[in-house]
Amino acid sequence: MAEKHFKYVILGGGVSAGYAAREFAKLGVKPGELALISKEAVAPYERPALSKAYLFPEGAARLPGFHVCVGSGGERLLPEWYKEKGIELILSTEIVKADLASKTLISAAGETFKYHFLIIATGSTVIRLTDFRVEGADAKNILYLREIDDADKLIDVIKAKKNGKVVIVGGGYIGLELSAALKINNLDVNMVYPEPWCMPRLFTSGIAAFYEGYYANKGIKIIKGTVAVGFTTDANGEVKEVKLKDGRVLEADIVVVGVGGRPLTTLFKGQVEEEKGGIKTDGFFKTSVPDVYAVGDVATFPLKLYNEIRRVEHVDHARKSAEQAVKAIKASEEGKSVEEYDYLPYFYSRAFDLSWQFYGDNVGETVLFGDSSPTSPNPKFGTYWIKDGKVVGAFLESGTPEENKAIAKVARLQPAVESLDQLTNEGLTFACKI
Repeated sequence: MAEKHFKYVILGGGVSAGYAAREFAKLGVKPGELALISKEAVAPYERPALSKAYLFPEGAARLPGFHVCVGSGGERLLPEWYKEKGIELILSTEIVKADLASKTLISAAGETFKYHFLIIATGSTVIRLTDFRVEGADAKNILYLREIDDADKLIDVIKAKKNGKVVIVGGGYIGLELSAALKINNLDVNMVYPEPWCMPRLFTSGIAAFYEGYYANKGIKIIKGTVAVGFTTDANGEVKEVKLKDGRVLEADIVVVGVGGRPLTTLFKGQVEEEKGGIKTDGFFKTSVPDVYAVGDVATFPLKLYNEIRRVEHVDHARKSAEQAVKAIKASEEGKSVEEYDYLPYFYSRAFDLSWQFYGDNVGETVLFGDSSPTSPNPKFGTYWIKDGKVVGAFLESGTPEENKAIAKVARLQPAVESLDQLTNEGLTFACKI
């Protein structure tokens, strides 16, 4: 097969890849210089929609509605857009070998792609229960959610198992968002997770108590402190029961597993420096290999604000890191420089009528303020994290755009605080007056 040569190659088809393509177009790229290679069959889209509006029983989101970059208020990049810009969109193409020394990528079909600059935007893959050899984990209707194909499978099963029983394995992001989406589809939902409360990597017990109470009031049953250790199937090989470590057995027509992800870095093992499970980069997303950049979930980068290096799995960083890498590449070609990446960690989620945002770092002591009663008709509450006498993180449920901006500002500026009581009493007012 003939080799294809490009000046720039974006490897990956997720959020980072789409935002990188847009940034190249913005900064100027000649027709035929840039290729985007994705194993998915569709142009890059806003992945968060898959666990939310894509699953709604009515008024569901569908492509082309949520191609990038609509998630951040930008234009929608349809396949035609790539054509117009002279960007080669190479879909349904899995790269199975990467040789960074010779700047070569080889696909499963044996095609060879050469590049001058490479942006690694391969993202993450889901952790599967079959990876841990869980008994019966390969049964039909045990599902995962990462790509649009996964979401389509889930929709088919929801339709086939109308009003059926669902067990969600995992109490993190995906677990909470999917439990809500499946409950809206009128399914009977059980959530199972081993931790003492949901979203333990971010939530305090006080924050989690609200969401667990709210979900329980919606009819979602929550089982904590145990894990799924096996599954039984019916004669068709479809999942029938979930066996828990504590001896309980749950009936299930559908099981959805959300127990985390793993960055897809295997192609580059031994060729590039790694740290904290990702590919090590600088503040311009440059790796240890010349002309190779890594962005989004796979990048371990310097988090300037906290003077440490981290890997961040979230759509906001996926977008911003991609734009930063492209700016850095273009600047290096022109002998110019760009500012180092200075990221403020930001996470958010929406489920039912709820919507929360978090900014900063969740370390130190905490205070909970506002109305966090799960039965409140209009709950609105938040939390501050305080370290060394300064506010370093802030969380807010049901904030207005202005209030969310205020908590982001607090997390960025890290104002000093006299006492925890002051924060408890002032609550949101503290952030709004900064």
